[in-house]
Amino acid sequence: MPRIAANSIELHYESFGSAAAPAVLLIMGLGAQLVRWRLELCDLLVQRGYRVVRFDNRDCGLSSRCDGLPLPDIARALRGEALAAVPYTLEQMAADSVGLLDALGIARAHVVGASLGGAIAQIVAARYPARTRSLTSIMSSSGNPLLPPPTPPALTALFAPLPAARDRASIVADAVARALPVASPGYPTPLADLQRQFGEEYDRGFYPQGVARQLGALIANGDRRPLLQTIACPTLVLHGRQDPLIPLPCGEDVAANVAQAELRVVEGMGHDLPRALSTTVADAICAAAARSAG
Repeated sequence: MPRIAANSIELHYESFGSAAAPAVLLIMGLGAQLVRWRLELCDLLVQRGYRVVRFDNRDCGLSSRCDGLPLPDIARALRGEALAAVPYTLEQMAADSVGLLDALGIARAHVVGASLGGAIAQIVAARYPARTRSLTSIMSSSGNPLLPPPTPPALTALFAPLPAARDRASIVADAVARALPVASPGYPTPLADLQRQFGEEYDRGFYPQGVARQLGALIANGDRRPLLQTIACPTLVLHGRQDPLIPLPCGEDVAANVAQAELRVVEGMGHDLPRALSTTVADAICAAAARSAG
C-alpha cells in the first residue's frame, strides 16, 4: 500500500480484509514498524470478520520522518529533570491515527495499541470517543509515576547506545541483544526468526532518530490517569505477567482507571508479541469488540 496523507504528514499503511467490515486499527510501539503486528494476527482477525489496518507511526518505517525537528534530551529526563519542548506529542500521534481513519473513510474503529502504541490508543479512545468502538491496550501503562520501573536488564536493553558500526549485520545483532531481555519466557521466538524480523525492519527503514523523538513524546505525556477515567468505550487490557519493561502493575493501573475495563494477564508473556500468542491477542481484541454496541 502507498503512503496516504493524514494530519499534515504521510503514513504508510496496509489494509487486510473487506473494506465493508468493521475496522481494527493496530498502533505499534516505540520505534517499531507495522511488521511487528504479525500477519498471523491480521489473518486471524480477518477470518473473524474484521478489516485490519496496520501502519508505521510518524518518524518510523516508511512513514514521514521529522528530519527538521530536534532530538529531545532523553538523558536529562532520565535524571528526573523536566524535558524542554518536545518535537511532537503523543496527542499529535493520536491525531495521526484518527487522520488515517479519515483518509481511509473509516468512521469508527476498534482501536488497539501495544506499548507506546497502547498509550496512543488510550488517547484516541479518550479524545475521540465518536471514532472508537472499543479499546484494547496491550503491555502499556497509565503513566502513573508511582508505578514500578523496568528491571535493570530491560532498562539496559532500552537505553544502551547503538553500536558504532551502523551496517546491517551490526544493527541486527544489536536488535536481537535488546529483544532477548524483554522477550516472553514462556513463548521464546527462535533466533533465526528474530534475525529475519530485524533484518526486514533494517531494510524497510532503520531510523534511530525517530525512536528518540517518540520516546520524548511519551515521557512528556506524563500521567494519563485523569484521561483514562474519561474513557467510556468497552476496554480490555492485555498484559504479560513476566513483562520486565512495563511491569504488570502498569497494566493493572490502566484497567483500574478505565470504567469496567477487563484485565487479562498472560502467563509467560513478556514485552513482545510472539507468534505463539497471536490467537491470544486476537481473542482479546475480539472480546473487546464483542462488547461494543456497534
